[in-house]
Amino acid sequence: MILTRETISRLEKAGYRFVGPSKHSAIKICSWTREAIRGKNFCYKQKFYGIASHRCLQMTPALPFCTQRCQFCWRDTTITYPKWVGPVDEPKQILDEAIEAQREILQGFKGNPNVDMKKFKEAMEPNQVAISLAGEPTMYPKLPEFVDLVNSRGMTSFLVTNGTNPDMIERLLDSQPYQLYITLAAPDEETYKKTCQPIIPDGWLKLMKSLSMLNQFNRSVIRLTLVKGLNMITPEKYAEHVEKAGPKFVEAKAYMAVGYSRERLGLPYMPQHSEIRAFAEKIEENSSYRIKDEKADSRVVLLMK
Repeated sequence: MILTRETISRLEKAGYRFVGPSKHSAIKICSWTREAIRGKNFCYKQKFYGIASHRCLQMTPALPFCTQRCQFCWRDTTITYPKWVGPVDEPKQILDEAIEAQREILQGFKGNPNVDMKKFKEAMEPNQVAISLAGEPTMYPKLPEFVDLVNSRGMTSFLVTNGTNPDMIERLLDSQPYQLYITLAAPDEETYKKTCQPIIPDGWLKLMKSLSMLNQFNRSVIRLTLVKGLNMITPEKYAEHVEKAGPKFVEAKAYMAVGYSRERLGLPYMPQHSEIRAFAEKIEENSSYRIKDEKADSRVVLLMK
């Protein structure tokens, strides 16, 4: 195990559940999943793309590994390693144990009188995998096999990556996750280095290479993670990258002051939804993409061609 027992214990107290013998994979119940089971609210991905929030499994196969230490990341980036170290668990064991761990945690909702029992029963059979919890999932060497397994079970997958591993992006062209996200958190290299704090060489060039492959995926998204006073600048340059890459969707999403990011940034850096909407309108003005939807409580705007 690359993580210490103390770190694992701390993360478990925060709601993580580790799966697989090597402890490089984990799940955590998303707050939107909890909300959806209680019939209160749902994730913007349900509104935009039709996935069921109460049946979503939020997980990572590469928790301790990442190529960046982004200022806006809500995770503890001090436990981030830029290269894979140690054994590699098998996709089937990771997915099976992840589903079982999710079921065990959700059992606690059964006695809640506010729970929608139909949704609770459906939640026991997740049909959507959000490969986005922590770390950089493209560093998991068997990621294409994992995506193939998810596909073979009739589940959808939303894979979120920082785009700094273009070799793995290329390998995924055959596997085709249901929806591939690449985060673009800067309009230029200087802002990228300041915002994303890469711990590998040529991070920006690798990101650009990954973006160049986006239009070869069936469903792809560029997510603009926007931080007030840091990278929420020059929308026309973001629009230029978007136009060149040609994803199916673009999300303009506000940085949220949660988790460990509050120690680096905090509330003054979190844009209001009105500011995100205004920024998305600038993207619209400078590209062929048009605003199609928004969810104010998530501070996110969707654009499409």
